[in-house]
Amino acid sequence: MNIEDTVNSNKLDFEGIPSSYYLLGLLSAFENRFQAMADNMMKEISWKQFFAIICINMCKEPPTLKDLSDVLGSSHQNVKQILLKLESKGFVEFQEDAGDRRKQRIVLTKKCRNFCEKNNDMSMKIMAKMFEGVPEKDIQTTIKTITKIEKNLTEAV
Repeated sequence: MNIEDTVNSNKLDFEGIPSSYYLLGLLSAFENRFQAMADNMMKEISWKQFFAIICINMCKEPPTLKDLSDVLGSSHQNVKQILLKLESKGFVEFQEDAGDRRKQRIVLTKKCRNFCEKNNDMSMKIMAKMFEGVPEKDIQTTIKTITKIEKNLTEAV
């Protein structure tokens, strides 16, 4: 059941709830549903592990733990646990930084790249289905809105 079905079935009463609260709840519920679906689709790794791989891939150079924690918006401890699981599965390696021996860089392995290639078609089909009928301008508006909310959040704490 999706959130729209839940709302329409009168299981929840959103009357009088400010739209900002509703949006936050909607985003949280979506994240839970998306994570469950993604975990089910990718048998070898979890969505959080795959998201870490995506973020590592987006970095111009292999990131440090601090870099990746900042990108993921998660604590060093949580990201380290994700990376240790990925390392045990042979998806990432820790390499000493050439310029600063105290730092370790996170590098994707050949096994990880093969996994990504193997799952690329499935990922593209899921993304296409998820965004089917959603105009690009709405996606851009949502990106701007969430970016602004996140900026406000970081300034509030």
